[in-house]
Amino acid sequence: MKKAIGLVGIVGMLMLTACSSGDSSASGIGEIDPDGDRIVATTVALTEIMDALAIDLVGVPSSYKELPDRYADAKEVGNPMSPDMETLLALKPTEIYSVTTLKYDLQEMFDDRGIDMTYANLESVDAMHEEILRIGKKYDRVEQAEALIAQFEEKAASIAQAIEGKEQPKVLILMGIPGSYLVATEHSYIGDLVKRSGGVNVITGEDVEFLSSNTEYLQQAEPDVILRAAHGMPEQVIAMFDEEFRGNDIWKHFDAVKNGRVYDLEEQLFGTTGNLAASEALDELQKMLYPAE
Repeated sequence: MKKAIGLVGIVGMLMLTACSSGDSSASGIGEIDPDGDRIVATTVALTEIMDALAIDLVGVPSSYKELPDRYADAKEVGNPMSPDMETLLALKPTEIYSVTTLKYDLQEMFDDRGIDMTYANLESVDAMHEEILRIGKKYDRVEQAEALIAQFEEKAASIAQAIEGKEQPKVLILMGIPGSYLVATEHSYIGDLVKRSGGVNVITGEDVEFLSSNTEYLQQAEPDVILRAAHGMPEQVIAMFDEEFRGNDIWKHFDAVKNGRVYDLEEQLFGTTGNLAASEALDELQKMLYPAE
């Protein structure tokens, strides 16, 4: 259970499976002031943040997920893990955004071409809010940035009030990708959401985001709730989880399984990095962790 898994590895696998299915051909780009900002966002979460801040983009990631209408004429630059370098260079961007969890994989590729990258930290809610404010200040969108953050803080305060004085459930978070799954600690983005929703992660004292799984150890932790996050190819991963829970006899000894408190998390709400669905994700976690009596 002590074997740590770097977030870079799991995010990289997720990006390749989740985003490469997008159509690599892209529509044309409208007329843009050559002296203005030419910004590229290479992940869906960043693209949605830019849209909420009313910031135009010349490049967006290729993805099966629906992107904001604002960017209908932006050029697709490939999946976040391995963007199309020729397309990026042709756009003559003034700034290219990726996320810190992909920096290890991308930095050498961009350094070799002399391209400066901006890596946004979306590894937790607080980090995401700091990035939103920074971007807002840089592009004169402070009012929009503060409004986004205030909206989340209002939701978080409401939930904190609703669970005040209640016994906090112990939570096990499983992060699944096609073929395998890991255990998410409180340092993962979903772990952060669970903590803010009043859940106590059964994995403590770790500095990493994910760990390899040891079911006997996990069963001894006695989680009240098991959350299963399916990424990459959600239907396939859910089927994998179902087979694991049926085929591995130890799962039937978990109280969470006995009590029917095993929940599959919707991929659109529970990403591997921070995103603007955080408020809605808190609502969903509230229902799972503190079901109505």
